[in-house]
Amino acid sequence: MADILDGKLVRDAILESLKPRIAALEELQRPPGLAVVLVGNNPASEIYVRSKVKACEELGMFSEKHMPTDDVTTEELLFLVRSLNARPDIDGILVQLPLPAQIDEQQVLMAIDPMKDVDGFHPVSAGHLMAGRPWFRPCTPAGVMKMLAHYQIPIAGKRAVVVGRSDIVGKPMAMLLLHESATVTICHSKTRDLAEECRRADIVVAAIGRPAFLTPEFIAPHAVVIDVGINRLKDRAAVDRIFEGDAARLAAFDKNGSVVVGDVHPAAFRNCAAYTPVPGGVGPLTIAMLMSNTVLSAEFRFGNPQA
Repeated sequence: MADILDGKLVRDAILESLKPRIAALEELQRPPGLAVVLVGNNPASEIYVRSKVKACEELGMFSEKHMPTDDVTTEELLFLVRSLNARPDIDGILVQLPLPAQIDEQQVLMAIDPMKDVDGFHPVSAGHLMAGRPWFRPCTPAGVMKMLAHYQIPIAGKRAVVVGRSDIVGKPMAMLLLHESATVTICHSKTRDLAEECRRADIVVAAIGRPAFLTPEFIAPHAVVIDVGINRLKDRAAVDRIFEGDAARLAAFDKNGSVVVGDVHPAAFRNCAAYTPVPGGVGPLTIAMLMSNTVLSAEFRFGNPQA
C-alpha cells in the first residue's frame, strides 16, 4: 500500500513555523504586508485570492485586494503595480494570472519590484534560484520541497523526472531538486518514450497540465509521485473512465457536475511507494509558501532574514 503525502499536514506545519517570525517582525516594526491584484471576474481566481487573504488574516499579516475591471489597460495596471512598489507597508505583490488578452502580461510581471516578487517569477528571482542564493522561490515547487523534507524522502543521489517545463513549476522544480543533489531529467511533449523515462525515476513530479496523463506504466513500484496537476473534469464519460469503481468521486461528480483530477491517473498510485493526492496534496502548500515568501520579504527589508 502506497503512503499518502498529506499536503494539509505540511501546510499547517509551515504556517505554524511562520508565527514566531511574524511576531518578531511586528515587535520590530510591523507585520508583513501582501497586496493581491485580481483583474476582472474569474470565479476560480476569486476563490484562490480569498484563500490567500484568509491565510494572511489567520497569521496576523496585513493584506489588501485590488480588483481592476476586465477592461483595464496595461498602462493602468502598470501604474497600480508601481504604486504598490512604492508602498513601505507592502512587502509582497501578487498579480493573479491569467490576465485579460489586452494586457501585456510579461510587462506587468517585470514591473514588480524584485524585492516584492513573492511569486518568485521575476528574472531576478530566477537568477537567485539558479545560483542557489536565498530568495523567493516559486511557491508550488518550493512547497514540493517542503513536502519531501517533511516526510524525510531522500533526494541526494536519486533519479528525479519532472514532467513539464513551465517557468512557474517545471524549470524551478528541476533546479530545486538539482540543488539537493538529485540527478534530474526534464521531460515534455517532445520527449521520446516518456513512459520509459518516468519508469527510471525514484521521484516523479507531474506538472504537464493534462488530466490523468501519467498512467500505471509510467511509474515504478519504488517511486515517490508528486502530482502538481489540478484539472477540472466536466465530461461524464472521461470521469467514468478515469474513476471507474470510485463511488465517492462519481457521486461527487453527480452532485457538482465536475470533479478534480491530477496529471497522474489514480490507477498509477496503487503500486508506487508514496504519492500526493489531488486534491489535498501539493495544492495547500502553494498558499503556505506565498505566506512564507511574504514573511521573508519583510525580513529582508528589516535586515533579519530567517530562511
